[in-house]
Amino acid sequence: MQSAHVLIIEDDSTLNSQMANLLQAQGFCTEQCHDGLQGLSTAINKSFDLILLDVLLPGINGFEVLNQLRKTKRTPVVMMTACGAEAERIEGYRKGADDYIPKPFNFTEVLLRINALLRRTGLSEKPSHLSPFLSVDEISLQRENLQVSYAENSVEFTAIEFRLLWTLVENKSQVLNKPFLYQAVLEQVFSRYDRSLDMHLSRVRRKMMALGMPAQRLATVYGKGYVFT
Repeated sequence: MQSAHVLIIEDDSTLNSQMANLLQAQGFCTEQCHDGLQGLSTAINKSFDLILLDVLLPGINGFEVLNQLRKTKRTPVVMMTACGAEAERIEGYRKGADDYIPKPFNFTEVLLRINALLRRTGLSEKPSHLSPFLSVDEISLQRENLQVSYAENSVEFTAIEFRLLWTLVENKSQVLNKPFLYQAVLEQVFSRYDRSLDMHLSRVRRKMMALGMPAQRLATVYGKGYVFT
């Protein structure tokens, strides 16, 4: 399968180039645009697997780009918004955005979001190359049978519980926010009124504590998300 083709529409040339270089290092093909009009024209006239779209752009802003794009194409779009700009995120979803990334962002999270969205749309690059095992400190995870071990004690998890723990353990010490985890783990859009992620995290924590893991290793970072330490 060819590498996923990603269009980056971002007016900050330094950030644009950094993202392009990092994505290329992960095997993606990238194309770069630096204003809204150029980005819209490129998005409409070429074929992309995913578009990273900044909100604040010269020419026309990201919302108008998305609005015009959705008249002809359903290409997955990840909006890049200012941290805490909830109104922008809501507006983006209304106009057809598939996800958003708050600035400033961690590139690991950007890559995870991109891969999660590509999986959801059936365009994942390496579905057959997912590692079957993950081991960090005393924890071992086996993807095939959804089995988790801690200090030689083991238990089976549900598919969602396993994906949640795997994602957190794989990104040890990084706070992963709820909107990302909703998409990567639950494969649905985040809602502040939905408590399903909290419920799954609570079950994961109880199972790990029963195996002997200290509860604080799966920590809640209030107002942000969760972290495995």
